[in-house]
Amino acid sequence: MERGTVVLTKFPFTDLSSAKRRPAVIISRVSNEKEDVIVAFISSVIPYNLSETDFVLDTGHKDFAAAGLKKKSVFKMDKLATLNKSIFSGIMGNISVDILKQLESRLMFALDLKKTDLF
Repeated sequence: MERGTVVLTKFPFTDLSSAKRRPAVIISRVSNEKEDVIVAFISSVIPYNLSETDFVLDTGHKDFAAAGLKKKSVFKMDKLATLNKSIFSGIMGNISVDILKQLESRLMFALDLKKTDLF
């Protein structure tokens, strides 16, 4: 498991009233010493009006199959959670470096981060 791995997990509702099993992509560094990782929500329900933080992965994309998703999906880079790896039901696939760069750009926008000399 590494950054860019698509996992199946319980993802909490924003009001923490419940959780639903859904795919998510790991966006943080993964280490053997830490049990928690940060993930971003993935949904097959594509909104009519996409946000600047949304990335749509269509079934026709050359890297779609490697992600392990069944349908056209939207990566919601403004819907994040820190989860313990033990609640993951399984690994679905991995996203490509090209897609990861797209997600990073949207994540930076969602978090209002600017490129600095550190990056």
